[in-house]
Amino acid sequence: MMGQQEPQKDLFNYAVNLDKRVRTNHPLRQIQRAIDFGFVRERVASHYGFNGNESVPPEVILKMMFLLFYDDVSSERDLMRIIPERLDYLWFLGYGLDDEIPDHSVLSKARRRWGPEVFEELFVRVVEQCVKGGLVEGCKIHMDGSLIEANASKKSVIKGTPELIQALKKVYEDQLNKLDDKERGHLGDPHYEPVNDRMVSATDPDSAVVGKQGDSRPRYKQHRVVDDAKGVITALETTSGDVMENRKLMGMIEQHEQNTGIAVATVVADRQYGTAENFRSCQERGIRSHMGDFLMSQLGKGRKEGIFSEADFAYDSETDTYQCPAGKKLACRMHMKDRRAYTYAAPDATCSACRLRAECTRAKGTARTIKRHEKQDLIDAARIESHSEQARKDRIRRKWLMEGSFADAANHHGFKRSRWRRLWRQKIQDYLIATCQNARIFLRHIEQPRQATGIERALRKDQSLYHSCFWSDPGWFDELMCWGAQSSMIFSMN
Repeated sequence: MMGQQEPQKDLFNYAVNLDKRVRTNHPLRQIQRAIDFGFVRERVASHYGFNGNESVPPEVILKMMFLLFYDDVSSERDLMRIIPERLDYLWFLGYGLDDEIPDHSVLSKARRRWGPEVFEELFVRVVEQCVKGGLVEGCKIHMDGSLIEANASKKSVIKGTPELIQALKKVYEDQLNKLDDKERGHLGDPHYEPVNDRMVSATDPDSAVVGKQGDSRPRYKQHRVVDDAKGVITALETTSGDVMENRKLMGMIEQHEQNTGIAVATVVADRQYGTAENFRSCQERGIRSHMGDFLMSQLGKGRKEGIFSEADFAYDSETDTYQCPAGKKLACRMHMKDRRAYTYAAPDATCSACRLRAECTRAKGTARTIKRHEKQDLIDAARIESHSEQARKDRIRRKWLMEGSFADAANHHGFKRSRWRRLWRQKIQDYLIATCQNARIFLRHIEQPRQATGIERALRKDQSLYHSCFWSDPGWFDELMCWGAQSSMIFSMN
């Protein structure tokens, strides 16, 4: 007899146990065991008073913001609507079926009250968990940056002179700080040097108007370090979109070492990082430079096309001079303090009368100059490392490792678009997304041991069976090799 569903609702139900309704291998159960969200109570205690209404527990707020990016929920309002419908969410947050879900505004108020520092600490704690779990090798790191579209349209961009743009930024900053109660912009940062100083977004002045594939719009940029072993994100920094990636190399290395407690031995990056300053800094710290050589991208191009390269000029360390292909001496002329480099040139009259001038320089009326950096020998040694076979292989691995990390963030956690405005809020978003990615990596590699197959149990019982299996049935050997590629060596099992 065919059954029929009666849509009658139960008037009372006292037997609902959410702990039994959430399966034992649910990802949120694993996250609950792996990540300690309770640290936030002590961390933010100074932001709360002792009288008045009780707030939503800080650890619940932190879990809600984690869920917002872990499942890429479209908005905070949607998250609050979804929570009562999801038994796993209710269990994870510690709510019952009849408990009242707070208003979405508690999340924005907590962000403004806490600042990005709390979320940075959450990110660092998960990195430490990955280190303890053996998922971070630490010695070899990959580095790259990616642009993020700010929560501001093209129509919000105002053009003007550098002086006007600077004044507008200051006005917008002051007005927005009145709403945020805290000054969290970057105008006060002495290290920030805007590249595009003729445009500003009236909606989000912290962002910078940056072009990408012919599309110029307000953007931020995330600078990220990924460990070579399992792709764990060990360090990150969020800046305006116009901050050059090569300026963040040493700072990101230091952040990685601080978060992991492991000294960096090799840095892998593309040509944007392969500047003389970065090569020299890596050599001074004993770090192998497997970065692309930025100088190689300039050889034989533009004004340098068809003329002698700097490699054609021989340096004499005893006399501190260069010898050009025509046999003339180039003496030191000037020290460029900001670039930590010296320029060498022959007298203008000597260079003008040279028979090889047409093959040496495109300049009119002036001599050909050669630039030599401070500690040039270290830079040369780093460049030799960057052209090695191992460096080339590492850069090939970096392509899919780094691009895969950014693609995963974009596909699963809404990485490419800012949810909120202002730089400090974008930092919160990036810390949460990186935390979600590291948590997924942690859960993927730190699992309960799987059930052994028949052949594994047999081999553990009698290792001599390996030989008989191999000679009697080649198919057993194929199965053994397949299993061995997915697990540790069989002879190390007891």
